[in-house]
Amino acid sequence: MLARLFIAVFGVILMTSPIAAQVEGPKPFGKTADGTAVETYTLKNKNGVIVKLITLGAAITEINVPDRAGKVANVVLGFDDVAGYQSDRNQYFGCTVGRVANRIAKGKFTLDGKEYKLAINNEPNHLHGGIKKSLDKVVWKKEYVGKIGTGVGVQFSHRSPDGEEGYPGKIDVDVWISLDDENRLEIRYAAETNMKTPVNLTNHSYFNLAGAGADTVLDHGLMLNADRYVPVDKTLIPTGKLDAVKGTIMDFTKPMRIGDRIEKLYDTGAKGYDHCYVLNKAATRLAARLRDPKSGRVMTVTTDQPGIQLYTGNFLFGQKGKDGKEYKLRSAVCLETGALPDAVNQPAFPSIILRPGETYRHACIYAFSAE
Repeated sequence: MLARLFIAVFGVILMTSPIAAQVEGPKPFGKTADGTAVETYTLKNKNGVIVKLITLGAAITEINVPDRAGKVANVVLGFDDVAGYQSDRNQYFGCTVGRVANRIAKGKFTLDGKEYKLAINNEPNHLHGGIKKSLDKVVWKKEYVGKIGTGVGVQFSHRSPDGEEGYPGKIDVDVWISLDDENRLEIRYAAETNMKTPVNLTNHSYFNLAGAGADTVLDHGLMLNADRYVPVDKTLIPTGKLDAVKGTIMDFTKPMRIGDRIEKLYDTGAKGYDHCYVLNKAATRLAARLRDPKSGRVMTVTTDQPGIQLYTGNFLFGQKGKDGKEYKLRSAVCLETGALPDAVNQPAFPSIILRPGETYRHACIYAFSAE
């Protein structure tokens, strides 16, 4: 839908310089419960990195990267089939999430004097866009496959009609997911609307750099480029304040082992880290650095968004995933770039209201290395 927009906003989509990375597909991945076909695509680069995508939820199902010894492992949680992604075992694994990612207090907001009511799917709040037609649950259309920016990838698109999941306005959403030969997995989002409406998109991949299915992520080292975070109440809705992290268990301004202080959060509503951090500086920036000490795998996160949600898999329950692996409590971490939570009800937070004639834009790069 927005291919011309990508060229104008994000840079030239078709590159003339040689690219070793390749994209394969589409190939059948299965069918949804209502019989809709789901396709899969595979991205590969010259360094042995392999990324797999599906049209259901415009989701990332695998990211296979080498460790310091060259051993390749998949580092994100996922499933082998469509049934897994449509089951209650799926907690947004790898999906594109929206219309509004994160929580909206009590499932309602007011826009131009009109109150809109949304599904309550994370009692007592609305979470990640709804229940039946949130972006993680629909089958997206493939718009383009090939060279994108400095790599190769797939452009997915979806039209959400006015009123779907209670949101005002029709929106056209495009997501470009690409891999280059520098081991950078880039995700770019764009959206347009015909009515004022809130929009906040993200990707909900769960990472364990030791390999998906490893027992814990608490031994990973994490740095977040954020001096402030968003305090929340017992239902994980922001209090409206932005607090300094210095001197608190929320401080990751220097690399810290995730598990060093997390037990102090076990008796809270979050059950661990499930907090949004306010990123430093105003332009595209390094948001996070994650490192597994055993494998030496490193992932950095770069974004142009104001926030990043740190979630330590506090509600994983040992469900079986890809290759029959068990996903234990706190065995993966999410680093979700985007707007601040409940921004539609928080006047002090940056606005997430998209207006006709405007374009929502969001860029995020997950880059992988080993040391």
